[in-house]
Amino acid sequence: MATTNLSYYDKATIPNAKPFRFGIVVSEWNPEITENLKKGAIDTLLNCGTANENIISWDVPGSFELVYGCKKMIQSQKVDAIIAIGNVIQGETKHFDFVCEGVTQGIVDLNIKYDVPVIFCVLTDNTKQQSLDRSGGKLGNKGIECAVAAVKMAALKNIDRNKEHIGF
Repeated sequence: MATTNLSYYDKATIPNAKPFRFGIVVSEWNPEITENLKKGAIDTLLNCGTANENIISWDVPGSFELVYGCKKMIQSQKVDAIIAIGNVIQGETKHFDFVCEGVTQGIVDLNIKYDVPVIFCVLTDNTKQQSLDRSGGKLGNKGIECAVAAVKMAALKNIDRNKEHIGF
């Protein structure tokens, strides 16, 4: 469990994101959480040099649908990395386990099958308060952390392109 602020990053250690294009696929379920994660991700991408027009955002109904949304974005958009944003909160049934396992494995499969990194930004918490704490609350914003990961992975994906811009 995270106990430190998820929003801290040292911009000097992150490649310049200017040459990259990013996709964000966001679950509409628990929008008070997922929209905060999305805002954190977009603000961070912009702060790292990405142009606003190089950020594409699509909504899907729930976290389970993130995998299909990311796959369609990979197939139809030229992006250097995708951030999959969702939120699943533990309930009284096994539904939580099935959704978490399915979306996690689905994102792993996308990372193996395609040459576009898909960043896992799905909060899987026991309570709504834990999710709120990690989406702009006392523990910061996981969307920021995932945007930093997306920039680093886009740079890795493009290691041979514009070496002077990506920090390798």
